Amino acid sequence: MAKSKNNAKKVSCISVPSQIINSLSSSSLQSLLISPKKPSANRFFGLKWYRSSRFWFLALFLCGFSGMLKLWYTPDPSVPFSPDPCVTSQSQLQESFSNGHTRQHLGLIPNDERNDKNDQEVGSVNARELKFEVGFGSNEVKHESLKGAVDFQGAISGGVEEDSEFWKQPDGLGYKPCLKFSGEYSRESELILEDRRKYLLVVVSGGMNQQRNQIVDAVVIARILGAALVVPILQVNVIWGDESEFSDIFDLENFKRVLANDVRIVSSLPSNHVTRRPVVESRTPFHVSPQWIRARYLKRLNREGVLLLRGLDSRLSKDLPPDLQKLRCKVAFHALRFVPPVLELGNKLAERMQSKGPYIALHLRMELDVWVRTGCHPGLSHDYDDIINKERRQRPELLTAKSNMTCHERKLAGLCPLNPLEVARLLKALGAPKSARIYWAGGQPLGGKEALLPLTREFPHFYNKEDLASPGELKPFANKASLMAAIDYLVSENSDVFMPSHGGNMGHAIQGHRAYAGHKKYITPNKRHMLPYFLNSSLPEAEFNRVIKELHRDSLGQPELRTSKSRRDVTKYPVPECMCRDEHTHVL
Repeated sequence: MAKSKNNAKKVSCISVPSQIINSLSSSSLQSLLISPKKPSANRFFGLKWYRSSRFWFLALFLCGFSGMLKLWYTPDPSVPFSPDPCVTSQSQLQESFSNGHTRQHLGLIPNDERNDKNDQEVGSVNARELKFEVGFGSNEVKHESLKGAVDFQGAISGGVEEDSEFWKQPDGLGYKPCLKFSGEYSRESELILEDRRKYLLVVVSGGMNQQRNQIVDAVVIARILGAALVVPILQVNVIWGDESEFSDIFDLENFKRVLANDVRIVSSLPSNHVTRRPVVESRTPFHVSPQWIRARYLKRLNREGVLLLRGLDSRLSKDLPPDLQKLRCKVAFHALRFVPPVLELGNKLAERMQSKGPYIALHLRMELDVWVRTGCHPGLSHDYDDIINKERRQRPELLTAKSNMTCHERKLAGLCPLNPLEVARLLKALGAPKSARIYWAGGQPLGGKEALLPLTREFPHFYNKEDLASPGELKPFANKASLMAAIDYLVSENSDVFMPSHGGNMGHAIQGHRAYAGHKKYITPNKRHMLPYFLNSSLPEAEFNRVIKELHRDSLGQPELRTSKSRRDVTKYPVPECMCRDEHTHVL
């Protein structure tokens, strides 16, 4: 602002874009900054300086430069991600992102107000006690009478966006389920099914999807040893405290019927084997071969009659003979069917989501234990970071990521779950319309529903099973984390598009299931390669979207050969052992 002696006028300062500043040569800058001879008082207060183009250019330069300094040195981040992604506060960013401002000055929450808010949210040190109220955007489901009949009105804007490229399914290249076993396998089956001397007991651990993987391998190990499989014992989950048994989650009769020609399934040991001392093995190495299993256990199993195995997770090799790979697929995609009450409710909720067109399913990995196990921070606040760090110090065995890496290094290596802001930006860049209906699976996120605001403000039609279920429908499954996970699995598997925020057993299982069902769209976030573009606040939105689409061009659920990389699980990549394109296609 400047005043003339005769007539005071306001002069607006105009920000100079960084491109103009960068285009100036050093000599040009020097010529602008060299102080001229000190003018006389009359000259300064006269009108000659007012007519100088060099003065105005210098004034514009200084105004623009000071404005950029203010941007660069502001104590609060004004771009979606700070240089250290682990300390980004989502609460500072969510409002700006919902308005489409990713590189401008953001309307940030003052520090005092934000700290007061975080203190209220944290309350107790135990983050598991944080309350979570479901219901977002224009379709909040608060009143009990509305549940089970969610009103999707307004979710479609004239029906135009529903035809967008985003909903297009990948080319399955004609692959269909193909589980025709060899003649040798069929001949061996006759001998195995007649054997009444050998029995395999297994104890499986972890969450529902981790237990599912171990049950698949237990069936294959029983086949390798020619033993009958006793219905697997599900160990109580140390995190969720779920005491569900096999028959509470999976249809036992279907399990026995589907595998009747492969492995003999029994509900319990026969009386003449109960008193025998079983061979116990709890430290099976990773990725062992069928030859190793026979050499290690068969002689003792023939002698004792009972073998007890614990901790089967990833113990059996991923690279098995074709018939055993087919058996894996048969167990995963046909034998392990959920019990009828779970199937009925899961399919009913999926139908409610489908009632107004296609929908996205997200598996959001944002629970406290996920942040603890991955060694990452959600970017909420220092209070929540302290909760995570305290839990990690108390239970260091939960940290599954590389312990010698910092949070920042894990983030850059793609080892951390995407937070809600990153999920929203990724979906938007890939072309998801704002009207898209989203079903989200997963436990209560650390920070409650406010942690999801960057996502729900961008995509307001946002639901979970509590939103969709009518009064009493979820009551039979209360306090049963495995059954709740099964319901999430069914709604997610039936979606038009599925995307996990982080890798895990559920995401891998659904990836394989969707491939086996005809390669339905499955987005695999390319976290390691896309993060630099998320950090680049100067990248125009159109260019950002183009780059993100290009990075994910081959990560949308297209057929991938399992054999193209070593140690790929056939239940995640069923081509070529379990799916084929010729006349030998065989569906159970």
